[in-house]
Amino acid sequence: AQGHGAKGDNIYEFQIEFLEPVEPKPVCRVTQRQLNITVQKKESNWWERLTKQEKRPLFLAPDFDRWLDESDAEMELKEKEEEKINKMKIESRVPKDPFKHLKKGYLIMYNLVQFLGFSWIFVNMTVRLFILGKSFYDTFHTIADMMYFCQTLALMEIMNSLIGLVRSPLIPAVVQIFGRNFVLFVVLGSLEEMQSKPVVFFVFYIWSIIELFRYPYYMLSCIGIEWKPLTWLRYTAWIPLYPLGGLAEAVCIIQSIPIFSETGKFSLGLPNPLNVTIQFSFLLQVYLIALFLGVFVNFRHLYKQRKQHLGPKKRKMK
Repeated sequence: AQGHGAKGDNIYEFQIEFLEPVEPKPVCRVTQRQLNITVQKKESNWWERLTKQEKRPLFLAPDFDRWLDESDAEMELKEKEEEKINKMKIESRVPKDPFKHLKKGYLIMYNLVQFLGFSWIFVNMTVRLFILGKSFYDTFHTIADMMYFCQTLALMEIMNSLIGLVRSPLIPAVVQIFGRNFVLFVVLGSLEEMQSKPVVFFVFYIWSIIELFRYPYYMLSCIGIEWKPLTWLRYTAWIPLYPLGGLAEAVCIIQSIPIFSETGKFSLGLPNPLNVTIQFSFLLQVYLIALFLGVFVNFRHLYKQRKQHLGPKKRKMK
């Protein structure tokens, strides 16, 4: 190495012929004061001395903070062996899951089917609008059947979380799936007046873009594959898309409130002297508050996941 020493600025080198074989690639670390070179033994056993020559080289000095005599070294090796044996015993006690491959196959198929479904929705809407020049107004009548299928199938995600097939938390899944299904089946599915509004296009389009990254990411995770661009998109695309999706759903509900008020659909009349009726439009106004709370819950959950998967990695100390 180039350095400043007894001979001034010069190239310095040294050789040590160890008593026993060592690993060929030492670990070097440069600090402000010194150069640390860590050499690992090929076999963890006690050496009578460091070098083959019996007399210690003059430039070598022992580091007594790390010094172990023969009895200490044997004790350390014994502790490591006991720890390894205990670990193997614990692993042997854990029952093997006979349905592991079946569960993995089910999750792969589920995510693949959902990915294909939302891909069909996204491609169909893109082609119809930007290539064929179709309007926003017929989105529901051309896309609704596939969206019904995908969002009904999405209920399995709640079941997967409940029975422990996946480690994702239950509450964010419930908030997202029931929120979407409420807008799809109750607000849009029950009101023909809402089905021809342009807001339907934006709701369906944003939903499909989000799932184009989510489902293939989970599908590859099932087989232990991580594609970094897809991981980045999975944990980044939601930053603009989730607020936009929440806003589109809110607009959809706001536009439906006058229609529910006029038609009285789903309103509940109570048999009492005051003849009080619980208007469904009032419940929708309350739901608007819950909608933004749900967006906040999912936003917070996804932000934690993003920090976990894309945050700075902590270096392990050796």
